[in-house]
Amino acid sequence: MQNQTEKLRVGVVGLGWAGETHLKSYLNLPNVEVVALAEPQEVRLTNVGKTYGIEALYTDYRELIERPDLDIVSVATPNHLHMPVTVAALQNHKHVLCEKPLARSGAESRQMVEAAQAAGCVLEVAFNHRQRGDVQVLKNYVDTGALGRVYHGKATWMRRSGIPGMGGWFTSREMAGGGPMIDLGVHVLDMILYLMKEPQVVSVSAATYSELGPRGRGSRNQTLVGTGGYEVEDLATAFLRLADGATLLVEASWAVYGKAADDFGVTLYGTDGGADITVKNYGWEDTLTIYNDTAGVPSEIRPRVWRGEGHQAVVRNFVNTVRSGDWSAHDGSEGMRRTEIIDACYKSALEGREVRVGE
Repeated sequence: MQNQTEKLRVGVVGLGWAGETHLKSYLNLPNVEVVALAEPQEVRLTNVGKTYGIEALYTDYRELIERPDLDIVSVATPNHLHMPVTVAALQNHKHVLCEKPLARSGAESRQMVEAAQAAGCVLEVAFNHRQRGDVQVLKNYVDTGALGRVYHGKATWMRRSGIPGMGGWFTSREMAGGGPMIDLGVHVLDMILYLMKEPQVVSVSAATYSELGPRGRGSRNQTLVGTGGYEVEDLATAFLRLADGATLLVEASWAVYGKAADDFGVTLYGTDGGADITVKNYGWEDTLTIYNDTAGVPSEIRPRVWRGEGHQAVVRNFVNTVRSGDWSAHDGSEGMRRTEIIDACYKSALEGREVRVGE
């Protein structure tokens, strides 16, 4: 176990919204110091460094990773860099907090998990939405057994017009690995698997559609941010079979003609009760409803929930894990399982058949 008063030294790679959020979260913790930043865009790198008073700035992430005085590296780059940056950091014996998804594919994520195991270091994935107050309240409720056996669930994140970075890395299959399923679907997939106590997903039947993005519709800001084309789906849907006989539906869109603005949530159906989390435009109040019977009469419970801390809780939990010295269960395997499921979704959609996870 590391001394609780010993300062942990951190480097952050990638300074978009996620990277700056990691940075601010570390700065809020005692005995943690952010000492280095890496970002290929020099203007952004200089501005963020000046804003937070960080002097060690690198346009090449490898120079940051090779510093011998770092304990932790946060990886908040575009998806195609998650694997090489994370593996390099682990090989340099740094603990790593990586943004979601862990990688573009199951094969890449396995390389990352194997590197963490070989180095004996922590690898965690920043699934910030499981830290929401409504998710935490429902998790406690499910863990008491009050829903009985959960036999079916739904997880959705739907946007009507929300393609991020049209023409940039988000819409490049090579750089992103996919569209809304790997970007948004991974969040709600994580939420529902976390709530259901990590069931094994055995097979997937999925479909993807690319109807609006290629025609220039559905962009968040209606302007191009890059010179690339539109190479990914704008809607994905998947039916998942679990080892215990339960089933899940997962649906994610960046752009679709429907009532959603930017809405996500999960639904659980159990033998003794059910539950909904319905989030509209990132709201947090009055989002959770629990359904059961009271004296034989159908009833609803609407628990009071808190906002939750998102990335701040993720970073705090990660730092506490590093300090604990008990790292064996923190090698990125959860993130890898989610990536393997999404892999199977894309393979199923491409081949038009049900696919076993890990096939």
